[in-house]
Amino acid sequence: MSGSGPGRGNLDAILATAEHDRTRLNSNALGAFSLTLLGVASVVGAGIFVVTGDAAAHYAGPAVVISFVLAGVVAALTALCYAELASSIPAAGSTYSYAFAAFGSFVGWFIGWDLLLEYLFAASTVAVGWSGYFDSLLQSCGVHLPHALITPPFGSDPGIVNLPAVAIMLLTSGALWLGTKESAVANNTMVILKLTILVLVIAVGVFYITSSNLTPFVPAHAGGFGDFGWSGVLRGAGIVFFAYIGFDAVSTAAAEAREPRRTIPIGLIGTVLIATAIYVAVGFVLTGMLDYRQLGVDDPIAAAIQAAGPNLDWLLRLTDVAAVVGLASTVLVTLYGQTRIFMRMSEDGMLPPRFGQVSPRTKTPQFSIVLCGIVGGVVAGLVPLSVLGELISIGTLLAFIIVSAGVVTLRRRYPDLERPFRVPALPLVAGVAIVSSLALMATLPGATWVRLVIWALIGFCIYFFYAREHSGEKMRAVAAHGAAGAATAAEAEGA
Repeated sequence: MSGSGPGRGNLDAILATAEHDRTRLNSNALGAFSLTLLGVASVVGAGIFVVTGDAAAHYAGPAVVISFVLAGVVAALTALCYAELASSIPAAGSTYSYAFAAFGSFVGWFIGWDLLLEYLFAASTVAVGWSGYFDSLLQSCGVHLPHALITPPFGSDPGIVNLPAVAIMLLTSGALWLGTKESAVANNTMVILKLTILVLVIAVGVFYITSSNLTPFVPAHAGGFGDFGWSGVLRGAGIVFFAYIGFDAVSTAAAEAREPRRTIPIGLIGTVLIATAIYVAVGFVLTGMLDYRQLGVDDPIAAAIQAAGPNLDWLLRLTDVAAVVGLASTVLVTLYGQTRIFMRMSEDGMLPPRFGQVSPRTKTPQFSIVLCGIVGGVVAGLVPLSVLGELISIGTLLAFIIVSAGVVTLRRRYPDLERPFRVPALPLVAGVAIVSSLALMATLPGATWVRLVIWALIGFCIYFFYAREHSGEKMRAVAAHGAAGAATAAEAEGA
């Protein structure tokens, strides 16, 4: 039963290994501004350019605006919990590290395995959305890609492979390979461009709103739970919640952030506030410009602008550019988060040492980057968008429940732990976050739950056959010798 239960030894080991990570990585790469834009890059991505249209067309109609508000409230409550944990445990593993410290290796592994579902599939989902906008941009320039090479083989209209989606996964992996500081500069530039154009879409699109498109604001119930009506608004909130994975990515950057105990909470809370405001405004404009039933496409913003007529052709091309650039930044940040979680789990003995090896030249975990690029590319090229989005939503919500419970557990178990940021009215905030996340999970289709259970069972097998024993040995070594023990253990395993 090595390492199966929580204890002060686990927390000390995590803090020691986190300090070791800062010596291996570029610990000055990201300030509060870059961290906030890193979060915004991930949050203001597929939710705007892809999932908004899907949720409006199939679940909530114009009331997708309310879906975003509900999802934003849950995200804000959870962000407060993340902020306290990030300020007290500034480790790159994010939810995984927090769960490990609060509940022990079993729950830590489970949530780490869940994060693989959350992050890697999220990157693939965004890559699919990027492909749709990239194809739209090419078409506006007179270039038409073969249908078979932009469509996955599974779905209602099968092709061979979504080749552009594969390409963007590989390109962003290459950018991450070069280094964190270099990637951050590119990301900041892309995010500022994306936000500028989205604000322009809102400012111009509001003059093309047709009131009939917004009536009824909540479409009538059309059958089962989630088929419009208020149940559809709730299910829409569960679907669009996938977008809020971005602020979790902020906490994965702890090992490469300046003053992480201060800057990570700023990045987390700033991300949620900026993203929710943008989501609500864009959702309202889109459903006002075009009948919500016509928004269930890969590029809903482009569809809404096209409906306004040729007067907005200039904005259409600009929006396609924003989507292509902006979604590329989302893929980049999401892959970044996954590779750092892999690195952190390897440091704790949960995964083989190779996942945690850092290049002395680029200061990046290159093996994890290559693996994520290849696997994510395969998923993006072959799996339809709708299946991916639902899987990520349930994985994200489960992670948020663990975080909300973890901050209460750690507050009680380690009252003297340094906490530069503390959640106000903690029991109430955490309780509402947990109940809200459970409610959103309950709105997701039954097939999504089945996929989650199958994924969890696979993860449990890996835990009992590999991770449990190795993590126990690593935690004991690091707890006994601190950061020096972390370095020695890493060198021994690397050899």
